[in-house]
Amino acid sequence: MSAKDPKAFAVSSERATAARNQLLLHGWTDPAILGVALVALAAGFGQFGLTATLGDVARHFGHVLHGSTITDQAGLSGTQLGLGLAVIRLASLGGLPLAGLADQVGRRRVLLIACGLGLAVTAASAASPGYWWFVIVFALGRPFLSAAAAVAQVEAAEQTGSAQRAAAVALVAAGYAVGAGATAVLYGLAGNALGYRGILVLAIVPLVGLLFAARWVSEPDRFVQDAASNQRRRPVLGAVARPYRARLALVTMLAFSLGVITGPANGFVFLYAQNVHHFPGIALSAMVVGAGILGLGGLLAGRWLADRVGRRPTAMGAMVSIGASGILCYSGNRIALVVGYLFGITAGGVIAPSAGAFVNELFPTSVRASVAGWNVAGAVLGAVLGLVVFGSVADVASRFAPAAMVTFIPAMVLSGLFWFLPETRGHEPEWFWPAEVTN
Repeated sequence: MSAKDPKAFAVSSERATAARNQLLLHGWTDPAILGVALVALAAGFGQFGLTATLGDVARHFGHVLHGSTITDQAGLSGTQLGLGLAVIRLASLGGLPLAGLADQVGRRRVLLIACGLGLAVTAASAASPGYWWFVIVFALGRPFLSAAAAVAQVEAAEQTGSAQRAAAVALVAAGYAVGAGATAVLYGLAGNALGYRGILVLAIVPLVGLLFAARWVSEPDRFVQDAASNQRRRPVLGAVARPYRARLALVTMLAFSLGVITGPANGFVFLYAQNVHHFPGIALSAMVVGAGILGLGGLLAGRWLADRVGRRPTAMGAMVSIGASGILCYSGNRIALVVGYLFGITAGGVIAPSAGAFVNELFPTSVRASVAGWNVAGAVLGAVLGLVVFGSVADVASRFAPAAMVTFIPAMVLSGLFWFLPETRGHEPEWFWPAEVTN
C-alpha cells in the first residue's frame, strides 16, 4: 500500500483508528510500562556485567606486563578478548527463537522467565575456573537476557498508542541503561573489594526483584486480541511470512551495521580506560554517572525528535553519531576517551526511542516479537564481526585508533538504508497492515 494513495490512506486510517479504539492502551507512566522498564533494568544489569569488569577479568586470567603491546597492557591479547566477547555475543543468537516464542505463548511469560534464567546463569558464571570456562558459562545466559530486552521493547510499543509509544520505548531503554550503568558504578566504587566475581554474583538481587516487577507486567491487549483471531496463523519460532521479509531484511541489516559499531565501542571501552589509560575506579564511576545524565538527555531528545522530526532521520543521524563518537573515544588520549564515551552514550539515548518505535510500527502483531528476535540476531552477528575485526586490527597496529576507523566507518555508511523504509511517525502499526485489522 502506498502512502501516496489518498483513498488507501483514508481506508487504512479508518481501520487503524477503529482497531485502536477497541484496544486497552496505557500511558507511558502507567504501571504496565513501569513494570516492563524494571525487567529491562534487570536484563541490563545481567548483560553489562562482563563489559564493566572486562579489565579485571583480563588481569585475573592473563598477565599484565610493563610493555607497549595490547597484551602487555591488558593481560590478554586483543584477539583473545575479541574472540571471547564474540563468542558471548554469538550466543545471543539464541535470543531469536526465544523472542519468537513470545508470538506464540505471550509477551509476559517469555519476558519474565527469560530474564530470570539469564540472571541466574550470569550469577553462576562467577564460579568459572578459567577464562574460556568463564566465556562459555557467561555466554549461556546471553540468549535469555537478549530475548528479554527485545521483548521488553515489543511490549512497550504494543501497550501504547502512537503519541505515547516513543516515550514508553525511551523509558524501557532508560531502565536497561540504568541496569547496565549500575554494574559499572558498583565496580568503580567497590571493584577492589568485590572483583568481577562479586559484581556478577550481585545479579541475584535483580533476580529477586523480578518477583515484584511481575505484578505490574501484563499481556498487551494487542497480542490478546490477535491471538484470539480465528484466522491468525502462528509462525514457527522466528519465522516471518513472505509479505514482511523484504522489510525485515532491511531492518536486520541496519541492526547488523549498528552492532558492528556498538559491539567494540561498548565492549572494549572499560578495558581501554582501566588497563591502557589506568583510570582509577572513582573516575570510572564519575564517567558512568555523567554518561547516565547525558544518556537521559539523549532519550528525552530522541523522544522529541522521533515525534516531531520523524523516526527515520533521528535514527540515522544518531547511528552516524555513535560511530563518530567511537572513533573519537579510541583516538588516543584521556580527554578524547571521556568525550567520545559521553557523546556515544548520548547518541545511544537518541536512537533508542526512535529506532525502537520505528521497528515495532513497521510490522504487525503476529510477527512483531519474531522481528525483534531477528533484530537481536542481526545485532549479534554485527557485533561479532566488529569485535573480531577490531581486536585483530588493534593487535596488528598495537593501538585502538586504527581499529576503530577500520571497523566503524563502513558500518556508518550503511545507515543510509533507513531511507528505504517508510516513515511511521503518527501512525499506528495497524495502518501498514490493514488486512490484519479486519481478521
